[in-house]
Amino acid sequence: MAYRNFENSTLSRRSLFRGGAYVAAGAAITAYGAGLPFSSRLLAFHDVAESWPNVAAMADKYLSEGKLANLLFTFGTGQQDMAHTVGGGTLTMGGATEVDQDSLYRIYSMSKPITGMAIMMLISDGKLSMDMPLHDVLPAFRDMQVLVDPEGPLEDTVPADTVITIRHLLTHTAGLGYGITTKGPLLDAYNENGIVGGRVSRFPIPGFPDVTPAPGLDVWADRLATLPLEYQPATKWSYSSSIDLLGRVVEVASGMEFEAFLKARLFDPLGMTSTWMTVPDSEKGRLTDNYGIAFGQVLPLDLGNNSIYLDAPKVPSGGGGLVSSPRDYDRFLRMLLNYGMFDGNQVMTEEAVRVGISNLLPETVDLTGSWMEGQGHGAGGRSINGTFGWGGAAGTLAAVDYNVGLRAALWTQYMPSSAYPIRDEYLAALQADMGANYDAIDSRANGI
Repeated sequence: MAYRNFENSTLSRRSLFRGGAYVAAGAAITAYGAGLPFSSRLLAFHDVAESWPNVAAMADKYLSEGKLANLLFTFGTGQQDMAHTVGGGTLTMGGATEVDQDSLYRIYSMSKPITGMAIMMLISDGKLSMDMPLHDVLPAFRDMQVLVDPEGPLEDTVPADTVITIRHLLTHTAGLGYGITTKGPLLDAYNENGIVGGRVSRFPIPGFPDVTPAPGLDVWADRLATLPLEYQPATKWSYSSSIDLLGRVVEVASGMEFEAFLKARLFDPLGMTSTWMTVPDSEKGRLTDNYGIAFGQVLPLDLGNNSIYLDAPKVPSGGGGLVSSPRDYDRFLRMLLNYGMFDGNQVMTEEAVRVGISNLLPETVDLTGSWMEGQGHGAGGRSINGTFGWGGAAGTLAAVDYNVGLRAALWTQYMPSSAYPIRDEYLAALQADMGANYDAIDSRANGI
């Protein structure tokens, strides 16, 4: 009952998870500030609401109106050893324990850039290459079939014109489906085969059909290989299960279990001590509640003290399975902003980061009408105008902006993220505050 697909309900699984990419403006979170001179003086204190008055007012509005339990923003510049905060709230609606940088959030699709960078590390190691066929790592994907109609019968297929590559998986151009976007018989087949991604709750939720997850990432991948693709590889951008599949690629290429690889190569070197697929029982007191927004009501979906994330997942999801803290994720952003270097240690090669944050989309892909139209996609995140990052289905988002040396993130827990216009409002508030900061710096520089 932990994995469910919504159909024909207001609070549907598709609507719950849609925001993980739909407004992954979180990936271009700081694009409005591109090119602005940004002074670290503005981030000299832990709570920096004075420097971000529009962002602070927005947080206060949502919290004072009782629309959210918490809304916390973090900002850091360059290699400052910690981010600074605006906003706040509590772990649970009406609770007493305030959120901070060590509170735990379900980051859902913000897991994708982490998995993407794990792949870039293996490319640096010589274990993978960007355009190598997937079937060199996972032979079951050698002879794929493609649906004539993405919503049509599973028997109506044609052979794939080209093989799936690592690049295709990193950029959602492999033609794979997703439980949150796929429709018709293929969605039914995904459910029947336990092709699951992120988890919502351990308890039944109206409108969720039961989906029994595949018994392990290896079986999950093998079952996925037996099902047809929605589109020909390298022809369309379509949000997909490809980043989850990359978790299995990591396992085979590295010889390590997926989460063990993340811990050894990323989490431990970065000091990310609060990032897991399974929250230890001893740490559940830091886990936020997650809420569903339906008909203007705020309803509990997954309470921190009895969360599905206290259970080990049968299928570890590189596309949406991690829980993390603002402090931990900021360390990941710091590493990216410094091109792989963190506190004097080269966690990733500079080239791996530079390639991973760049636009990796195949030239043959038609972006017309997609969420990526006019933009780029790197290793698990959006790449546009010197920014890289992605958003999560429960309202979180994070990115780095190389133009101004800024790392920024939004932390909250509600689904679907489209229930409130938070991301659009945040970008507008961010633009206004950065513009004001620019004017202040310019005035001081000119002695005004």
